[in-house]
Formats: sequence, structure tokens, C-alpha cells
Amino acid sequence: MKILITGNMGYVGPSVVKQLRYTFPRATLIGYDAGFFAGCLTNADILPEARLDTQIFGDVRTLPITVLDNVDIVIHLAAISNDPMGNRYEDVTMDINFKSSIRLAMMAKKAGVRSFVFASSCSIYGDSEGGAKHENSRVKPLSTYASSKFLTEKQLEGLADVSFTVTCLRFATACGMSDRLRLDLVLNDFVAGAIISGKIDILSDGSPWRPLIHVKDMARAIEWAALRDKHMGGSFLAVNTGANEWNYQVRELAKMVAAEIPGTIVNINKNASPDKRSYQVNFGLYKSLAPAYQPQYTLRKAISELREGLVSMNFNNPDFRNSSLIRLKMLDRLQCSKELNKQLEWTFLKTKTIIEKVF
Repeated sequence: MKILITGNMGYVGPSVVKQLRYTFPRATLIGYDAGFFAGCLTNADILPEARLDTQIFGDVRTLPITVLDNVDIVIHLAAISNDPMGNRYEDVTMDINFKSSIRLAMMAKKAGVRSFVFASSCSIYGDSEGGAKHENSRVKPLSTYASSKFLTEKQLEGLADVSFTVTCLRFATACGMSDRLRLDLVLNDFVAGAIISGKIDILSDGSPWRPLIHVKDMARAIEWAALRDKHMGGSFLAVNTGANEWNYQVRELAKMVAAEIPGTIVNINKNASPDKRSYQVNFGLYKSLAPAYQPQYTLRKAISELREGLVSMNFNNPDFRNSSLIRLKMLDRLQCSKELNKQLEWTFLKTKTIIEKVF
């Protein structure tokens, strides 16, 4: 079995690679990534890419069809990965997240790939009107990032057939420790703030709802999707991926972090304008289709793991929101050094680079 993982050098990728290598020790695993965040390692025991057979550095917008030779499964993680980056780079986000995703899927189908897994997002629902969102609920993307995910889903649906199974995992908001940690995610930010300053400042009134999922549970869901038989959900499936127990209001998350990290003060901006990005999600379909792959992490365990991980890496930066642990700040840094242009293309790299194991 040969598996291609795009965007493997981001926040989610290291856990996916580790999960797949553990489950499929003899599989050929190929990573394809632009490498923007390759240097953002956080307390990793080993270089995550050491678990791959081949690492290819390249732009997903120009991924050549030869990369797909004899590939059985494509796991497509590569994306501009949150609202702040999407708002800064709207056109680039649509090129990478939408147009390149469809191009990759079309090439994959032509190359004979049998399973295509797309990392989508519950953010496509947008707001909390109408109660917990299920897969047939009205969608209301409120950002370029969310729009790019929904547009990709709709186009992928037309490509799926009996020989090309497509699974769109509408993930809850990611959280938890990773070999390439991000602190621009709500729970991760709260834990970091509690450790650094002993306080959590909530910019909203704390009422918005957020469903969460641990990054390692995301990896397990991706394994399920990669192996999913088309008889379990059809040739095309878009499924909310997470657990009903992980629907929390932002203020609940902050209070739980404060309970786990004693002495933490929670400040809520009671005069803030309502945050339109608020949604609860129903994960019942995922539970019925993938009972053996349900999330294993609890919120308390995720907080504890984040705390231990940050402490063990001697995390002590009071200005962490301007550090490389914030993905937009890392892109800013690469642009300031003129290593990336405004289209987020490497200025010095004209061809893809391949690193293969030789042992």
C-alpha cells in the first residue's frame, strides 16, 4: 500500500504520519509539503519525517502527476489553515485550498488512486442558528478559509464514483500537543496564556460555541477515512468529525484551563460585540459509521498534555503571539526575509526537492 500525505509538515501531519506508520508498518508513506513550517518543531523526540519513506518539498499548486504513480490513498491536509491567514491571503487561499485541491483530486483519479481523504472543517456552518449542525444543515461560511473548504467539498462530490472514494472530514477545531505545535488555536492559546501570565483574556463575551477535537484523534479519524469502504457512507461522504461531548462555549474552555492550572485568572470582555463564529455540531453520523475510531481524549487530558508539553520545552515567551508558534507570524517572518513572495512561493526554489531514505 502506498499513501501520499500532503501538508504533512504542519500541525496535524506529524500525528497522522505517526498513526499511519504504526498501523501500516510496511506501507510506503510519502510526504509532500512546501516546508513553510518545517522548522517549527516543538519538543519532538525525533524528526517526524523520519517515519516516512520519502519526503518531497514542493508547492501543492504545482504538484506533478508523477508523484501519484502507484499511490493507493491520498490524504490531503495541505492548506492555508485558519481565518487570519485566509483573510490576509484571500486569493492565495482560494488557489491553494480550493483550486489546487480539485486539481490534485482530478489527477489522483486519473492516476488510479482509490481513496481520497480531504481535511475539511466544521467552520463551514458559520453560526449557531438552528441548534447543533448535522451534515444536511444549512452552511454559512464566514471566512475565506471556510468558503474554500465548502467549495472544495462540492466539487469533490462530482468526482467520486465506484472506483474513487472521497471522504471529507469536517473536523472540529483542532487542539492538543503536536511535534509542530500551533498556539493560534483557542484551547492551545488559553493554556499558553495561563502558563506565561497566569491569566486568560477572552476578547469576546465568552458565549460563542466551539466544537474541539484533539490532533491525535484527528489522525485516527483520517486512518478510518483512508480505509473506509464505499458501502459505509457511499462513494462520497462529508461527515462531521469529532464528539458531541466536545461542544463547548469559549468561557467554559477558559474555566476548565483555569481549573487545571491553579492561580489562573479568566478575564471576559462583557462589552464585546457578539462573535458571529459560533456553532454547535452533531457528530452522530461519525459515531455510527466509525464506532472503533471515536475520540479518546478528554478536554482535561488535552489541557494536561499541553501544559506538560509546554513546560518540558521551557516555554517562557511572554510575546508568544508574535512568535513562530503563530502560523501567520511565521509567514510574515519568511516574507520579511524575502524568502517567500506575496503569492507564498519560495523565491529561491524553482524545482521540487526529494529526500528519500537510503537505509
